This record gives sequence, C-alpha cells and structure tokens, in this order.
Amino acid sequence: MERITARLTAPATSSAPALALRPWEAADAPALLGLRGDDALRRWTTVAVEDESAAAGWVTEQRRGWETGERLAFAVVEADAPVGHVVLKRAAPGAASAEVGYWTAARARGRGIAPRALEALTDWAFAEFADDGLARLELVHQTDNTASCAVALKCHYELTGLLPAAPPAFPRDGHVHVRTRRA
Repeated sequence: MERITARLTAPATSSAPALALRPWEAADAPALLGLRGDDALRRWTTVAVEDESAAAGWVTEQRRGWETGERLAFAVVEADAPVGHVVLKRAAPGAASAEVGYWTAARARGRGIAPRALEALTDWAFAEFADDGLARLELVHQTDNTASCAVALKCHYELTGLLPAAPPAFPRDGHVHVRTRRA
C-alpha cells in the first residue's frame, strides 16, 4: 500500500501564491462538482461528474489508486480550494517508466498553475521512486490540445512521437512527451 500522506508544494511566484498538492479528500467532492460546466475540462478529460454521487465516486477512485499504488493522484490546492489535478500513473512497481497527467479548472488556467504542479509532481516522482527504477515519465495529450502541449514543453517534456486515436477513451491522435530523470 502506498503512503496516502504524500503532500507536495509548488512555491509561490512573484504573481501567484504557493500551491499545495495533496491526495484528494472526500470534502473535495463539492468543489469537483462545481467544475461540471467547464467545457474545456469536458473536452480534454474523462472526468464526468454530473451529480454529488459521481463527484464522490471520482474522489473515491482517486483514493483507491493510492491504495493499489497504480494512480497517485493529487488535488492541486490554492487558497484552500482545489483548482486542478495531477496524477502519476504507474504501470507496475519497479517499472522504468510511468505516465503523468493533469488538468486545471477554468479559473486556474493561464496563471502557471499547471506547469508548477506538474514540476512538483515530476520532481517528487523521480525522487520517490528512483530506488524503484523510475527513470522516464510520459505525458500524452490530444494533438489539438495546444495548451497541454505548451505546459509539457515548459516542463521539459520533449515531444517524442504521435499516437493514433483509440476511441472512445482517446478519440483523436495524440502527442507523446517524455522526460527522463537526470543522473
């Protein structure tokens, strides 16, 4: 069982407060439900929370990911409210590579929150799982998601290839970005 107590921070900048990254909590479900009208989030992610039950279920799934060690998901919190999500998806303990993902709420976009959260997650993943052999992180997004591409490049995830669409989960072609652990 993974440690469910992992807490990370992304330091403040001259124009933005520090961010806290922590496992999702049951109390976050109402904030998640508040995102249901975010068209961009609906377009780029599989987060589908239409009611309180669905929001609570999504949070429970994120918590379950910590228990299995397969999905280590963090709420990105600013001023005590979740404004985004970052996740480390591990294929298997001891695997040399894993996948990262992220999203931000509309009110958080364009303020550097996604890159700061992704950097914090990346640094943590490489430090936490270095002895377990983690040396490579992959980030995949749809080719027409230019904002995600910009975040990936800003965080030094090199564009290394294209993935063909795989509907329904991945309806469009995708970019694959890779970042390797520095020795």
